[in-house]
Amino acid sequence: MTAPIVQTLGEFAEKVRAEGLPAELRADAARRVLDVLGNSLAATGEPPAKAVGALVGEWGGNGRSTAIGRPEPLPEPSAALLNGTLAHSLDFDDTHLPSVLHPSASVVPAALAVAESRGATGAQLLDAIGVGVEIAVRIGMAGYDEELGNSVFFERGLHATAICGALGGAAAGAMLSGLGAEGVANALGIAASMGSGLLEANRTGGTVKRVHCGWAAHAAVTAAGLARTGLTGPPTVLEGRFGLLQAFCGDQYHLEPLLDGLGEKWELPGIFFKPYPCNHFTHAGIDAALRLRERGLDVSQIEHIELGAPTPVLRTIGEPREDKIHPKSGYHAAFSGPYTVAAALLGGGGLGLFHEDFTDEAAADPARLALAAKVHCVPDAECDRIFPHQFPAVLRVRLTTGEMLVERVSVNRGGPGNPLSSEELATKFRLNATRLLTPEQADRVTELTYGLPSAPDLSSLAEVLRAAPTAG
Repeated sequence: MTAPIVQTLGEFAEKVRAEGLPAELRADAARRVLDVLGNSLAATGEPPAKAVGALVGEWGGNGRSTAIGRPEPLPEPSAALLNGTLAHSLDFDDTHLPSVLHPSASVVPAALAVAESRGATGAQLLDAIGVGVEIAVRIGMAGYDEELGNSVFFERGLHATAICGALGGAAAGAMLSGLGAEGVANALGIAASMGSGLLEANRTGGTVKRVHCGWAAHAAVTAAGLARTGLTGPPTVLEGRFGLLQAFCGDQYHLEPLLDGLGEKWELPGIFFKPYPCNHFTHAGIDAALRLRERGLDVSQIEHIELGAPTPVLRTIGEPREDKIHPKSGYHAAFSGPYTVAAALLGGGGLGLFHEDFTDEAAADPARLALAAKVHCVPDAECDRIFPHQFPAVLRVRLTTGEMLVERVSVNRGGPGNPLSSEELATKFRLNATRLLTPEQADRVTELTYGLPSAPDLSSLAEVLRAAPTAG
């Protein structure tokens, strides 16, 4: 008789907890932590972070977990909720393909909250993050349909990041709570009833999506805590007739990616870091625009721009057209193919585009909007062939002279085929972190995060993150 999947995942987590991750995977997990911390520090002034911060302040309670930008410790679920909201607020978090998940934004905040509260070592934190991310993306992969060429979650308007992230975070939290294989399995079974998230805000607005990863992290630490105190989950919660995969994906799920090579072939190192703080579907179009700028394109001569992209992503970056060429806010601009192409052609900040390109003021800039109105999003057969193993794009620019310029980007920056250098990752973190920290504090966070494999606990890192408001 085949063992229930959560039992196998629990045994996988227990093996890693006992033996530890290989050094190279711990190092990669530390890079994920640094990336999440940088994105979170940069988001502390965002309206969703303020809303969640006000709510957890009302909730109160004594706790032992640090919430970024707050001097007082909070209970684990509250810290996870706020930190997860921060991690996803600027759409700058890492992406796994082809599951189209942003795993670290849920798993890392959940793991940090439990690790600090329970007095875990840095190595234990990294091991739990590695396992949590692996479980999250493998569940996401079970919902990927090769024939469809897309995530079934996504096709149904479901935010797989939040749904699967709750389970990955729960596994990490259970490991850090000292639970064995059975406890991890129960935490997964409990969290499966808690993960949720709809993607309509990507299309037509609203700020709720920014809280999805916070709620997933909140659910994760709650599920791990309930497993620790005796609550149990259904053993067939993933594959059962009324289990998560059937409920969310119908008959279009596949179990093989969930368990194939588990513990031997790791997805963690192949997860993409984002160079730009906007929806990942827009990135190849941005890179194509930046290349055209490097070629000396004169934007005053542009008559018409065609942005070719995979058919499934056009619902996110190109529809409704009127909303995409006139984004309602800086946040909505981050999901607009026309706006991001226009911003890149006119010249942005950071590594090509940065936070200053996604303020409400930037999104209302007449020059950007005029150029965005010339951008028409269309399906492209070659992009369809590559998607979703990459998020490709092609720009075709017709000039007033009649000349046609074409730039195709098939491999995204930030992934194994076109990685960000150590210097670029350091630049991203520094530019993010110094929106709140002093340069000295940012350097200290970098030092402590890369030192997590040998850290006896998280107290030194937490101290710097709690001191963050003094720099603001």
